[in-house]
Amino acid sequence: MIKNVILLLICLFTCNLLIAQDPVIVLVNSYSGFNNPIDLANAGDGTDRLFIVEQAGRIKIINAKGNILETPFVEVPKVSSGGERGLLGLAFHPNYGKNGFFFVNFTTKFNGQLHTRIARYSVSTTNPNIADLNSGVTLLEISQPYSNHNAGDLNFGPDGYLYIGMGDGGSGGDPGCVAQDPQSLLGKILRIDVDQNINSAPYFGIPPSNPYVGNKTFDDKIWAIGVRNPWRCSFDRVTGDYWIADVG
Repeated sequence: MIKNVILLLICLFTCNLLIAQDPVIVLVNSYSGFNNPIDLANAGDGTDRLFIVEQAGRIKIINAKGNILETPFVEVPKVSSGGERGLLGLAFHPNYGKNGFFFVNFTTKFNGQLHTRIARYSVSTTNPNIADLNSGVTLLEISQPYSNHNAGDLNFGPDGYLYIGMGDGGSGGDPGCVAQDPQSLLGKILRIDVDQNINSAPYFGIPPSNPYVGNKTFDDKIWAIGVRNPWRCSFDRVTGDYWIADVG
């Protein structure tokens, strides 16, 4: 009897292994004509459009019919692109359908110094497929010591706050140990409230639940410390868990 039960369990286990084998995945080239596409976003406004981010600074639209619109949604100005630099992240405000706000994360240079810039733009009031470049405001400007590990993802969490993935600034082995520096914004996940100070600088506020609020040792924009290069991140729509692809 025991022997028969053991044999049955072995058969069931073997069958489950066979069933659980990885499925065959076939890649299908659905769209072409993009130049270094590195991110994709949906505005969440019910239009079923896809917004394709190109590293050099251009965002294009695939409409609900599957057509790539000839005119880009926006060409973000002053993007410093190449290697790991460029327009690296895009996130639409959870209430984009009403306020038209979207946010971008890109590297730029001024006075010869590389920076990460987090900026907010608005969609045009006359054409939903075109952004208003004159609406741009800068939320954060973060100096980058090297041209790699600039990370770049932006995500709105289920709490409505904007999460910003910041790499440690590059080189090898984090020579400045900035990821562990509580006053540096490099090598961190930042969290800000973009529904505060909407019409005046700095165009955001600090969520009161940020872990280091009130701790003068830490910058209060920091939500998580000690990451290398959080290139792509995502919130689990069921559990709310935050997944960080730290490619460094």
